[in-house]
Amino acid sequence: MENHTDLSPFKGKFTIGPPDSPKITFKTTPLSGRGTRTKRRSRSLSTSSADSYSSGSYSSSSEDDGVSPREKSQQNTTGFNDFCVANINQAAFGRREIEIAEQEMPGLILLRKRAENDKPLKGARIIGCTHITAQLAVLIESLGALGASVRWSACNIHSTQNEVAAALAEAGFPIFAWRGETEEDFWWCIEKCIMNDGWQPNMILDDGGDATHVLLKKWPDTFKLIKGIVEESITGVHRLYQLSKTGKLTVPAMNVNDSVTKIKFDNLYCCRESILDALKRTTDIMFGGKQVIVCGYGEVGKGCCAALRGLGAVIYVAEVDPICALQACMDGFRVVTLEAVVRHVDIVITATGNKNVVCRQHLDRLKNGCVVCNMGHSNTEIDVNSLRTPDLTWEKVKRQVDHIIWPDGKRIVLLAEGRLVNLSCSTVPSFVLSITATTQALALIELYNAPAGRYKQDVYLLPKKLDEYVATLHLPNFDAHLTELNDDQARYLGINKAGPFKPNYYRY
Repeated sequence: MENHTDLSPFKGKFTIGPPDSPKITFKTTPLSGRGTRTKRRSRSLSTSSADSYSSGSYSSSSEDDGVSPREKSQQNTTGFNDFCVANINQAAFGRREIEIAEQEMPGLILLRKRAENDKPLKGARIIGCTHITAQLAVLIESLGALGASVRWSACNIHSTQNEVAAALAEAGFPIFAWRGETEEDFWWCIEKCIMNDGWQPNMILDDGGDATHVLLKKWPDTFKLIKGIVEESITGVHRLYQLSKTGKLTVPAMNVNDSVTKIKFDNLYCCRESILDALKRTTDIMFGGKQVIVCGYGEVGKGCCAALRGLGAVIYVAEVDPICALQACMDGFRVVTLEAVVRHVDIVITATGNKNVVCRQHLDRLKNGCVVCNMGHSNTEIDVNSLRTPDLTWEKVKRQVDHIIWPDGKRIVLLAEGRLVNLSCSTVPSFVLSITATTQALALIELYNAPAGRYKQDVYLLPKKLDEYVATLHLPNFDAHLTELNDDQARYLGINKAGPFKPNYYRY
């Protein structure tokens, strides 16, 4: 019997259907270069960075047209040109992304509406160094609506959404960022935010401490004039505490990373969803039955473990803190050392905020096909530089996905070159970022308007009252209704009826 579904040799025409039925005919074209193999070669950081990409964005890298944004002469439709983005012509698409994000950021939009007339940030000149995404754009525009003047760069060379950066530049904001910056570009962009004739910063909003570091190192006199620093990452907060300990922190700083509304929502709930998104988009991996080790069982690690267990993965946890390790045990996870399971795991995730958590000795022992990625802020957790040696071959699979190939043919899958995988390879929930962005905005307002003497040259946590206000702004989105204490109940607890409801030492 004639086989009408035989598609080989994939050229000319083929038909589908039984012999006596009308035929559906397709014309096909031979695949050029079929069976050829691209020669493997090592890739430098700058080359690989230029290829970076997030599946959550339609941004192309800065090198797609062969011209670095620093070499382009661009201006928006009003003639404004104090910016450096990949392509200002992407602004219309970026604006639509920002509008979608606004719908899922009710708390921040509500804060903007309530405070816009009062302009609590009038006179504030803010340097921003954060991820530049649609959600962050809503924060930037909110700060502008509250009276601030801002200049912004990216804290991560992989996470910028080019179309969003273009939309902000089109709206008149000085933005210096594009996806796929080199290391040199990264520092240049931060300096462009700081250096501007007739504009001197008096506030910093940082994510990782890089803007703070550059300003303190290169312009120490200007740094002394800063009214306050708001830092949202564990890496940046660690840097601030080091500066404070050594007496080099000459301005007050607000640690919003450890505020309840940041650590309990952004770190936990956001990472619980975005780790799956990042791994699926980059590898199409099935999690059921896979063995995964999560290094670090803080809020980020807890979110990752909960998500992966929900899809049937076998989870191991590596921890140095006995309290976090005990929590992992009580949650049903095996606490082991990385060395004990490194040969057997299918996925390695770092979430510690430390350095060299996964070293070359671990990477050498991983099984073929193991996926390695980082969920901590800094790119120091995985010793990627140890993989840039002549004996190993880097093979680009697609943007943000590399094969690292050993001489015996073993290969591992490295995501985002060890940088923050969820913001480099996927997107994160806008609602959770609304909580974080509202926390950042209130911290800026608090530091900028604080009377002299309230905050000294040290690192502070966000006042509990503001933490509760952030939560209050988001409850209407769930049609949630709070129970009110009566006078007798408030006296019994020794608190104000309107809050704060918990002492600062309370652990939620």
